[in-house]
Amino acid sequence: MVKTRKRLGDLLIESGIITDNQLKEALMEQKGNQRLGDTLVQKGYITEQQLIEVLEFQLGIPHISLYRYPFDTKLFSIISRDVAKRNLIIPLKKEGDKLFVAMADPMDFYTIEDLRLSTGFHVETAIASKDEIIRAINKYYDMSDHFDDMPDQIPVVAEVTEQNEITDQDSPIVKLVNQIITNAFVQRASDIHIDPQETKIAIRYRVDGLLRTERMLPKHMQSVLTARIKIMANLDITEYRIPQDGRIKTNVDFRHVDVRVSTLPTVFGEKIVLRIMDLSSRLNDLNQLGFNSKNFNRLLNMIEKPHGIVLITGPTGSGKSSTLYAALNHLNDEQVNIITVEDPVEYQLEGINQIQINPNVGLTFATGLRSILRQDPNIIMVGEIRDKETVEIAIRASLTGHLVLSTIHTNDSLSTVTRLFDMGVEPFLIANSITGIVAQRLVRKVCRDCAEEHNPTEREIEIFAKRGLEIDRVIRGRGCASCNMTGYRGRIAIQEVLEMNEELRKAMMNNEPFSRLRELAIENDTIFLIDDGLLKVQQGMTTTEEVLRIAIVE
Repeated sequence: MVKTRKRLGDLLIESGIITDNQLKEALMEQKGNQRLGDTLVQKGYITEQQLIEVLEFQLGIPHISLYRYPFDTKLFSIISRDVAKRNLIIPLKKEGDKLFVAMADPMDFYTIEDLRLSTGFHVETAIASKDEIIRAINKYYDMSDHFDDMPDQIPVVAEVTEQNEITDQDSPIVKLVNQIITNAFVQRASDIHIDPQETKIAIRYRVDGLLRTERMLPKHMQSVLTARIKIMANLDITEYRIPQDGRIKTNVDFRHVDVRVSTLPTVFGEKIVLRIMDLSSRLNDLNQLGFNSKNFNRLLNMIEKPHGIVLITGPTGSGKSSTLYAALNHLNDEQVNIITVEDPVEYQLEGINQIQINPNVGLTFATGLRSILRQDPNIIMVGEIRDKETVEIAIRASLTGHLVLSTIHTNDSLSTVTRLFDMGVEPFLIANSITGIVAQRLVRKVCRDCAEEHNPTEREIEIFAKRGLEIDRVIRGRGCASCNMTGYRGRIAIQEVLEMNEELRKAMMNNEPFSRLRELAIENDTIFLIDDGLLKVQQGMTTTEEVLRIAIVE
């Protein structure tokens, strides 16, 4: 008699991981042959780890963690890299006539049968997460393929002599650069740093805002590595004395990826930073940016006004562009003319006219903005306010009935006002044109797969009490394979939304001190960065340590 298995959706509801409504929504949105589990993971209702645990129970197939698994690299010749990547499988070990493999989908009987016929082994399966399998394939197959031999294959030369050495797709250096980019993408890195040192080259990845060293390469590979990246980014390979900027368009795992390249001469050679932009996963929805409900309503109120300036502030890599693009996407309508002037154009948005600035031909933010005003725009987005000229044209545009969105580099919303004063702009112009300011930072999210409840420390209780808040439990990640033992996976924004009102405008016109502006912001119920961060700690999204890393308790 065949034992009937419970359906995946029912098991997830029974274990309290998802609700009935979430299941119905996922079933409605399921595309073609996509599995229900994948749809639920995509929508963020469950993590891949939770899905694996339920499948392990449902199918009776063991779950295995590939983090630091002692792979037998000899087995990689039995299953080729292409087969492993296409079917999301990786060989684990061999016992007699049995071959043990980890699979993302252990119900893929066609792949199991193909493996049995092609290898001659009985195939035993285990479940592993898709991410872990891809990471293991990229790490171990390429190590066995060519990484170990690569330093020996690349000639010890001061300059690149052979052109095909850096352009031929089968050459070791081309494979190395492709692999560095692919590995960074798989590990969800936002930047790759290639740091020349005195005797070696460090390859570092910035994952969830923090840098970590991925590998060290011998010094003699520096010239060919630099030349290959420059060729990909259409930069001048003979120029190494001045900084250069370029762009690489490539595909990783069938996804379109844009890579911004920046070179900088240092005493040990050119340092290269690659900024990775996954064009298929950009956030175009304001609802997905993690705004507190009060802040969200204030932001909507600001950007839906017909004129005025809305500024988004924060350091490099704080998610300002994502918020700007999400705001533009929200406002994008065939009835309005939206024009942007950016440096560079990071994401192309349909229905929006985007201008790339080019100082070499005299197209700066200021000249671009001046030209835009003759193009009958409703909404203007300026990539960044860098000087007095740009801010004055932006103010003129806002006072003549245009909505202007832009970014500026300051610490918080109130210091933006003093920064504009320092630029030499008249206080009454700032007061009359600015509708609101959004300050933003990114903090790491607690990994959902290894999150645990803890009692708050005395210091934490004290910090919360200082801000008029209470805390009775905090969530921290224990560290698991999903988060690379860090306890964090992914990032979330914490925001401070300062909405202008009459009192603030009057104080700005009278050039009142910063302390008075802060008092008025408090009276206006402004949620400061530290408060928004602590509220997100209360909700179990992040930790107090993360919030204190980017905000100061006053």
